[in-house]
Amino acid sequence: MSSHPLSDTPVGQTVRLVAISGGKALTRRLLSLGLTVGSELKVLHHRGRGVVVAKQGNRVALGKGIAEKIHAVKLD
Repeated sequence: MSSHPLSDTPVGQTVRLVAISGGKALTRRLLSLGLTVGSELKVLHHRGRGVVVAKQGNRVALGKGIAEKIHAVKLD
Protein backbone atom coordinates (compact mmCIF):
# COMPACT_ATOMS: atom_id res chain seq x y z
CA MET A 1 0.00 0.00 0.00
CA SER A 2 1.49 3.35 -1.00
CA SER A 3 1.65 6.35 1.26
CA HIS A 4 0.41 9.86 0.52
CA PRO A 5 0.83 13.25 2.21
CA LEU A 6 -1.56 13.92 5.07
CA SER A 7 -2.68 17.08 3.24
CA ASP A 8 -4.17 14.87 0.46
CA THR A 9 -6.22 12.71 2.84
CA PRO A 10 -10.01 13.09 2.48
CA VAL A 11 -12.12 14.30 5.42
CA GLY A 12 -13.38 11.46 7.60
CA GLN A 13 -10.57 9.09 6.61
CA THR A 14 -8.63 7.21 9.28
CA VAL A 15 -4.93 6.83 8.53
CA ARG A 16 -1.69 5.54 10.07
CA LEU A 17 1.41 7.72 9.94
CA VAL A 18 4.22 5.91 8.18
CA ALA A 19 6.90 8.57 7.62
CA ILE A 20 7.89 12.11 8.51
CA SER A 21 10.03 13.73 5.83
CA GLY A 22 11.37 16.50 8.01
CA GLY A 23 14.30 17.07 10.29
CA LYS A 24 14.78 16.35 13.97
CA ALA A 25 13.06 19.58 15.00
CA LEU A 26 9.86 18.66 13.15
CA THR A 27 9.93 15.12 14.50
CA ARG A 28 10.35 16.46 18.06
CA ARG A 29 7.54 18.97 17.60
CA LEU A 30 5.17 16.28 16.34
CA LEU A 31 6.21 13.98 19.17
CA SER A 32 5.26 16.69 21.67
CA LEU A 33 1.82 16.77 20.03
CA GLY A 34 1.54 12.98 20.33
CA LEU A 35 2.02 12.32 16.61
CA THR A 36 4.58 9.62 15.92
CA VAL A 37 5.19 7.10 13.16
CA GLY A 38 2.60 4.37 13.72
CA SER A 39 -0.02 6.74 15.19
CA GLU A 40 -3.59 6.39 13.97
CA LEU A 41 -5.38 9.64 13.13
CA LYS A 42 -8.73 10.72 11.77
CA VAL A 43 -8.89 13.73 9.44
CA LEU A 44 -11.62 16.05 10.73
CA HIS A 45 -11.44 18.86 8.18
CA HIS A 46 -9.19 20.79 5.86
CA ARG A 47 -8.06 24.39 6.30
CA GLY A 48 -6.70 25.26 2.87
CA ARG A 49 -3.90 22.70 2.43
CA GLY A 50 -3.60 22.30 6.20
CA VAL A 51 -5.60 19.74 8.14
CA VAL A 52 -7.21 19.25 11.52
CA VAL A 53 -6.75 15.71 12.85
CA ALA A 54 -7.92 13.84 15.92
CA LYS A 55 -6.01 11.28 17.94
CA GLN A 56 -7.62 9.73 21.02
CA GLY A 57 -10.02 12.64 21.47
CA ASN A 58 -7.37 15.37 21.02
CA ARG A 59 -7.54 17.70 18.03
CA VAL A 60 -4.44 19.07 16.37
CA ALA A 61 -4.32 21.64 13.56
CA LEU A 62 -1.39 21.19 11.20
CA GLY A 63 -0.34 23.79 8.64
CA LYS A 64 0.27 23.12 4.97
CA GLY A 65 4.05 22.73 5.28
CA ILE A 66 3.85 20.18 8.07
CA ALA A 67 0.87 18.29 6.59
CA GLU A 68 2.78 17.81 3.34
CA LYS A 69 5.79 16.33 5.18
CA ILE A 70 3.75 13.68 7.00
CA HIS A 71 3.05 10.54 4.98
CA ALA A 72 0.20 8.21 5.84
CA VAL A 73 -1.60 5.10 4.62
CA LYS A 74 -5.35 4.56 4.63
CA LEU A 75 -6.77 2.14 7.18
CA ASP A 76 -9.73 -0.05 6.21
